[in-house]
Amino acid sequence: MAKKTFESALARLEQITQELESGDLSLEASLKKFDEGIKLTEFCNAKLSEARTKVEILLEKDGRLKAEPFDQTENGD
Repeated sequence: MAKKTFESALARLEQITQELESGDLSLEASLKKFDEGIKLTEFCNAKLSEARTKVEILLEKDGRLKAEPFDQTENGD
């Protein structure tokens, strides 16, 4: 099996969401899908955390590393 990526995990999570929302699954199948979804969510959160850490390390000011949080309100939202 290929190495799991953030994109593939997110796509699978979207698929699971659609399957659960359809209401066509048995309770047992729904619980299995839900459990898989929780694991995928944890994986995606870990990957996002890693990416955030890398971005903070790359932000350099005055010769020193300085972490700057991403502010989503800067783009007019």
